[in-house]
Amino acid sequence: MIKLHDKYFKPFVSAKEIDEALQRLVDEIAEDVGDEIPVFIGILNGSFMLTSDFVKKYPKPCEVTFIKLASYEGLKSSEDIQRLIGLTQDLTGRTVIILEDIIDTGKTLHEVHRIFKNEKVKSLKIATLFYKPEAYKKDFKLHYVGIEIPNKFIVGYGLDYDGLGRDLPEVYQLKETQHMTNLVLFGPPGAGKGTQAEFLKEKYNLVHISTGDVFRFNIKNKTALGMLAKSFMDKGALVPDQVTIDMLEAEVEKNTDANGFIFDGFPRTDAQADALEKLMDSKDSHINAMIALEVDDEVLVKRLLERGKTSGRKDDADETVIRNRIKVYYNETAILKDYYAAQDKYFGVDGVGSIEDITKRLSSVIDKL
Repeated sequence: MIKLHDKYFKPFVSAKEIDEALQRLVDEIAEDVGDEIPVFIGILNGSFMLTSDFVKKYPKPCEVTFIKLASYEGLKSSEDIQRLIGLTQDLTGRTVIILEDIIDTGKTLHEVHRIFKNEKVKSLKIATLFYKPEAYKKDFKLHYVGIEIPNKFIVGYGLDYDGLGRDLPEVYQLKETQHMTNLVLFGPPGAGKGTQAEFLKEKYNLVHISTGDVFRFNIKNKTALGMLAKSFMDKGALVPDQVTIDMLEAEVEKNTDANGFIFDGFPRTDAQADALEKLMDSKDSHINAMIALEVDDEVLVKRLLERGKTSGRKDDADETVIRNRIKVYYNETAILKDYYAAQDKYFGVDGVGSIEDITKRLSSVIDKL
């Protein structure tokens, strides 16, 4: 992920994919043109990298020139485009191929056709590396298309955001939901994770997604995912990660206006962490941090035994069971700790003290994200 000015952009098309798409365009055009010497015309500023790389790959003699177009400033209609640098050679009877970095609405293409209307060229063809079919509003034929992409703002490989990004060898897509704060909250049994999750979701207006609660809801309400999960559970088998991710995604979709999410009880493995990251990436977001409440084992045992006197839970009344639960937690958490620590996203927080003090410690971490 990169930051340009005030916005963040995520990887979208790699340099290798661009090179492969460019080679396909070169091969297709070279076959169509045959032995003619075409004139390739790049549209500045965006197509300078494309045009340079294209002609280096082109296997036959060719000519290259540029025109520069820009919208008139101060005019009411965005259809008005100004030719800042014009043609400098006679193109009568020549095969002309326009090299565009990207075609979206087609406004620039409209001006290109106007410019060449009286040039008496043999043929005028349009080649574009990127094409946004959802945005295209014109009827002009596109003869060669490298990669079709969704109607999202992109930078890199000649494309810029307010002057920055043109020099990047790959292409990045705008991340549209930068305000979201997404946390993976961990804590051993008795650490007070549930209590802190309630405070944090209220303070930061986050949605608390507990895997256990999500499973119980889907099974109780006999949703398709709930019934699928139950079919595995009834056999004593583990519920596949994808089923859990699909449940979590449904919860995320219910809260599209959320400021972020607290994920509780998931992920438990590297594969689940990868799946969660892909889910958040599909929402133009990401996991900001894994925060783990850290409490000494003996303090945990004492807390749970005390809780067992009033909770009625058998697993809170048996010290052997308690210690085993704590051991299981550390075995699971160690995997995730390494995963998020490698990304500088792991934060351990002292879980001993008053509820208010612990909340302050957690908040101090979140406020710095």
